[in-house]
Amino acid sequence: MTIVERTQVFLLPDLGEGLSEAEIVEWRVAVGDVVTVDQSVVEVETAKAVVDVPCPYAGRVVTLHGAAGEVRPVGQPLITIAPLDGGDEPAGHATYREEERAGSGNVLIGYGTGHGSATRRRRRPRLAVAPEPADLGPTSAAAGAASGAAGASGDPAPPAAALVISPIVRRLAREHGVDLDTVRGTGPGGVIRRADVEAAMTAPAARLAAVPDPQVGSAPVADGDVIVPLTGVRKVIADKLSRSRREIPEVTIWVDVDATGLLETRAAINAATPDAPVSILALLARICLSGLRRFPQLNARVDTEAQRIVQSAGVHLGIAAQTDRGLLVPVLRDAQRLTTAELAAELAATTAAARAGSLPPARLTGGTFTLNNYGVFGVDGSTPIINHPEAALLGVGRIVDKPWVVDGQLAVRKVTQLSLTFDHRVCDGGVAGGFLRHVADCVERPALLIAAV
Repeated sequence: MTIVERTQVFLLPDLGEGLSEAEIVEWRVAVGDVVTVDQSVVEVETAKAVVDVPCPYAGRVVTLHGAAGEVRPVGQPLITIAPLDGGDEPAGHATYREEERAGSGNVLIGYGTGHGSATRRRRRPRLAVAPEPADLGPTSAAAGAASGAAGASGDPAPPAAALVISPIVRRLAREHGVDLDTVRGTGPGGVIRRADVEAAMTAPAARLAAVPDPQVGSAPVADGDVIVPLTGVRKVIADKLSRSRREIPEVTIWVDVDATGLLETRAAINAATPDAPVSILALLARICLSGLRRFPQLNARVDTEAQRIVQSAGVHLGIAAQTDRGLLVPVLRDAQRLTTAELAAELAATTAAARAGSLPPARLTGGTFTLNNYGVFGVDGSTPIINHPEAALLGVGRIVDKPWVVDGQLAVRKVTQLSLTFDHRVCDGGVAGGFLRHVADCVERPALLIAAV
């Protein structure tokens, strides 16, 4: 049997619900490299996140199917691996054949068997401003050491290059004609982040420098206009919102509520448990769960093909989170099973992971109801678009001091506006109004939550 006959082809795996393709961001291996089971071989960008893809086979890399920047469909070849000859087997890889026969259940980093964790390569920053593709460069500490060595030998040190770790940042700068040598990095060790490039894009010099580049297919900029390609997460958001508006007959209702009692309740909880603080968002999530228990019609979706409404047995709570990559909605599955303290901890961890870009795509799909705290942007109200295919979304405005009548007397209270956008196909105004009124009552009198349990 020849080597070619014994090769194993790893296909691009399913990266999450509804994701049919991924763009190759950066290969972590090259033809001829030896890989172990579950070693990360490529970084790809899907419509949901940037993820590492581990290979379930061990051996020597024969073929890399696709170059950086190329879009590969799910199920198509990604990398071809040939088994090692006996003499080629490196020290420390003696068990690779057993691992290969056993296979791997891993499709995304963080879900592996753990075989390759000890030998997985540590990613190094890429120094990106050279006119041609550069190899992975040293870390800032290593670069400093190399610079010192060059000085000691009497040779002049090369000029410092802009330190860019993220391929997405490099591509953004390239597409908009931003010279990374002129950008001041605000990340650790001077690393240039996406926000730094976006800030540079608004500068007049950056706008004038943005010219078409046939090598990368960037869009031209004329008369000061900035062209932003509708790709990646932004494209998916646009497609999903457009579909929501096309398919869902949505209605928005709202009510102003006195949130003074909710703030007092949160203060009392946190005074009693200072090591496990509870956020306002966690209390609002708890109130939503109570409301959905009473009005399960809103925890549903419309199956248009089968002409039916599907009410979910569990509440998979989506939390709208603004990130550098756009508006994402990470999902807390079976949120109704969590205590208030567990909700608070899970919300904090999930939103932090979403903003860091470390959530796997599976955590960004499958929601049944969304909570959107747009008050963090300093606005009072909104008529948000439903996160298709869900049936409802609760929005919360900022909490501000306002005059309010309490027991016939005018007082200053902490007031917020709640809005409920719902799919009129799943329920009528009575159900939607009943849910919103229950949420409002619990915000004003949190003790009602105990009675609703």
